[in-house]
Amino acid sequence: MKQSGSPTNSADSLPQTPSRSTQTNNAAPTVQFDLSTLQSSYANVCNVSSTREEVALAFGVNNVWDRGQANIQIQLTNRIVLNPFAAKRLATVLSRVVTEYESRFGPLHEDATPQINAA
Repeated sequence: MKQSGSPTNSADSLPQTPSRSTQTNNAAPTVQFDLSTLQSSYANVCNVSSTREEVALAFGVNNVWDRGQANIQIQLTNRIVLNPFAAKRLATVLSRVVTEYESRFGPLHEDATPQINAA
C-alpha cells in the first residue's frame, strides 16, 4: 500500500494524459475583479515621484481657471504607490489606450494651457 506523500516508481501509476492540476497550471489564469468596494475619483492633475523601490502617483483636481494667476494651489486627494514593475506595466497599457483613443478620435496635443471651447 502506498503511503500519502511517498514517491512511487511504478509505470502504471503515471497518468496517460496530464492531470487536471497540471493542465490548470499551464493554462492562463482567469482573473475576476471584485468591484464591491471600488471607489471612483476624478483627477485632471497627476504628480509622479519615485525611489528605487516605488513609484508614487498623486492625483488631484485643478479648479483654477484664471490663467493669469501666478500661484496655483492644487489639493492632491488620492495616492497610488506601485513597485517599478507594476509602474512599467501601467505605462505600457496607458500607452496602448492613448494610441487607440487617437486612432478613433484624432491626435491629442500636449498643451500646458487648457483649451476653453466657446459654445
